Amino acid sequence: MPKTKTLFFCQNCGHESPKWMGKCPSCNQWNTFAEEVVTKEPAGKTNWRTDAGSKRLAKPTPLHEVESGNEIRLATPDAELNRVLGGGIVPGSLILIGGEPGIGKSTLMLQLALQLNHLNVLYVSGEESEQQIKMRAERLVLKGNTPPGARTVSGITLFTETNTQNIFLAIRETKPDLVIIDSIQTLYSDLLDSTAGSIGQVRQCAGELMKFAKETNTPVFLVGHITKDGMLAGPKVLEHMVDTVLQFEGDQHLAYRILRTTKNRFGSTSEIGIYEMQGSGLREVSNPSEILISQKDAPVSGATIGATIEGNRPLLIEIQSLVSPASYGTPQRTPTGFDHKRLNMLLAVLEKRCGFRMGTQDVFVNMAGGIKVEDPAIDLAVCVSMVSSFKELPVSEKTCFAAEVGLGGELRAVNRIDQRIAEAEKLGFTKIYISKYNQKPVDNKAVKIDVRSFGKLTEVFQDLFG
Repeated sequence: MPKTKTLFFCQNCGHESPKWMGKCPSCNQWNTFAEEVVTKEPAGKTNWRTDAGSKRLAKPTPLHEVESGNEIRLATPDAELNRVLGGGIVPGSLILIGGEPGIGKSTLMLQLALQLNHLNVLYVSGEESEQQIKMRAERLVLKGNTPPGARTVSGITLFTETNTQNIFLAIRETKPDLVIIDSIQTLYSDLLDSTAGSIGQVRQCAGELMKFAKETNTPVFLVGHITKDGMLAGPKVLEHMVDTVLQFEGDQHLAYRILRTTKNRFGSTSEIGIYEMQGSGLREVSNPSEILISQKDAPVSGATIGATIEGNRPLLIEIQSLVSPASYGTPQRTPTGFDHKRLNMLLAVLEKRCGFRMGTQDVFVNMAGGIKVEDPAIDLAVCVSMVSSFKELPVSEKTCFAAEVGLGGELRAVNRIDQRIAEAEKLGFTKIYISKYNQKPVDNKAVKIDVRSFGKLTEVFQDLFG
């Protein structure tokens, strides 16, 4: 009989302890330990292998004897997914995708299975029935959302199961090239006595799938739930176990979704992919600058365009500001998609260095399109937007900005200014304001857009508003 024991796990970070503790020594959170019954796996027990003797024994290898080579990636027809993964799916990788309920995680995974017509895909669902999945797949295929040459609904192997031992039996029978698990919180292993979704079960099931992925060189996608705080549910160790963590963001009431990389062992963590939710599924947005800039009949005060870069992709986004006299005692500072502390800093610079009295004004700043921006290159666009609303002086809709604002009111240089200028020129902008301290001087003759360089924030206001 397997040996049974009781352990305590921290619900915040997954720290393991033989006894209950009020404060977790790992994450310093209080009252987070929960008791779980743990069953030790018997020696020699296997989950997915046909025989126990097929396990390859590893041995220490000197670093100079390790053969170097490029990662062989599986490119998918989804260009946005390829971008956030770093060029495609790496064989043997474990990829975790999280997001709010109804955001489109299952639709994205089902579209991926439909598009990979040359692979044997096993879609394991613990939340939906086979009939529900087939209805969604038929809707995607019939409405032409999949690319030419995509497989039909009959080309996907469905398996509605939550027991990992039964899942590995199905894997041995079907021998898939790609496995999709929807979702990891619904799985449970017979090796533990705790309920599905608990910290111990999530760790155990993810560990078994990671072992399968690495030893068979088969990529595995895990769909994960998130908590009310927007973090992935389950222990923090789950994010350390997987190779890539993707966050599917967006408002359910808006059409656009953002796929963001928060961890990637095989690529950059600053890439994003943008989709549009339609009745036929998720559509890739190849030019996100067009959707992040709203169309207006006439220039409106408080609206400016900032040039930012997400990963290797330049984006032009619209910044909207509303500055009005405070109706109550304490002025409000409410940014949406922008850092609150950085907004306070820019307001202090405008008051101290430029002479604008913002202390008695309510300030609301919004990044159009629901995107979150952390690039300091949009500082100038935010400052011009707030002053435009404060003075009720609109800025031309064909003008954009790309510069960081320092505490002395100076305009600091930003990286990859050439890509920002090229993106603005491609979208038809006629003027762009940048810092004169950029390391590479911009050749005004090589570009059709009017590039204006200044060193101080006050100089920009003088040129714009006179």
